[in-house]
Amino acid sequence: MTLGRVATIKSMLTAALAPDELLVKDQSHLHAGHAGAKEGKGHFEVTIVSDEFTGLNRIARHRLVYDALGNFLATDIHALRINAYSPSER
Repeated sequence: MTLGRVATIKSMLTAALAPDELLVKDQSHLHAGHAGAKEGKGHFEVTIVSDEFTGLNRIARHRLVYDALGNFLATDIHALRINAYSPSER
């Protein structure tokens, strides 16, 4: 199920933000026993580079990621660490 979630996250972010780079790591195993893990939701880390982030502060970048993931955040993700960069920052 987790590999499916990683693929879904990648697909949703790619469709919404056309990233130059995208890495999604499942870190759920690091949180075994945590409340979110008990509910069956996952812990993930996303590193994404996109032109969409140019000129935006960290909060605005995170909002774009949240918007791209939509309801999937509520149904399948308990925790999400976001590293969002514009191409000039990489």
